[in-house]
Amino acid sequence: MDEILLLPALLGAVGGFVRGSIGLLKAMALKREIIWGYYVLTVFIAVIIGIFTGIIFNFDYRLSLLAGYAGTDILESVYKSFKTQSIYVLPKKK
Repeated sequence: MDEILLLPALLGAVGGFVRGSIGLLKAMALKREIIWGYYVLTVFIAVIIGIFTGIIFNFDYRLSLLAGYAGTDILESVYKSFKTQSIYVLPKKK
């Protein structure tokens, strides 16, 4: 059972690492602060996504690589869409 999960986990990690590296290069080009904990977290989440993708779609492990790359981006987009935002409330007219 461990061999079945190892390859999707590895491919998910590679996908997350590639996506994270692109994000790091972008942050360095824009001279932004790099949050290393966030980078490690996204690669770890990519591993989990790769494992689940490998379990669900065990016919092609390349899907784990793609899911590791795109999966963290999808989760990040969902998070940003639900992130609280400031709302301006107009005073009640009398």
